[in-house]
Amino acid sequence: MQNLPKNKKIILFDGVCNLCNGAVQFIIKHDKKDNFRFVALQSELGIEICKYIGVDQKKIDSIILYNPGVAYYLKSSAAIEIADNLGGIYSLLSVFKILPEKLRNYLYDYVAKNRYKWYGKKESCMIPTVELKAKFL
Repeated sequence: MQNLPKNKKIILFDGVCNLCNGAVQFIIKHDKKDNFRFVALQSELGIEICKYIGVDQKKIDSIILYNPGVAYYLKSSAAIEIADNLGGIYSLLSVFKILPEKLRNYLYDYVAKNRYKWYGKKESCMIPTVELKAKFL
């Protein structure tokens, strides 16, 4: 894919999910090395990236971490990789890699399935402030 920023990892997230938007705000606040850029799964670019990497959006209820030209991660693996890239105390969450991925994803899917019920849902995707616009593609 062209026109993606070089040396940045792209986090695709559910743009209408309050939990997901909170996670994006948390990542932005703690991304001291400016590693990440963000794309709503519902956006044209989000749809295009999913098609490019072969992820069927209708079957995925997940955050996706896409490292262009290298790899992509889904569900709990994406969350762990993101935490690891934030560094500091957050990289300690990589200890969860010792758990079987199937177990991690079972827990992840449970939260994902209930996220709208527990945290609510927006009518439309979040619109970033002027200061944060550069973080979103």
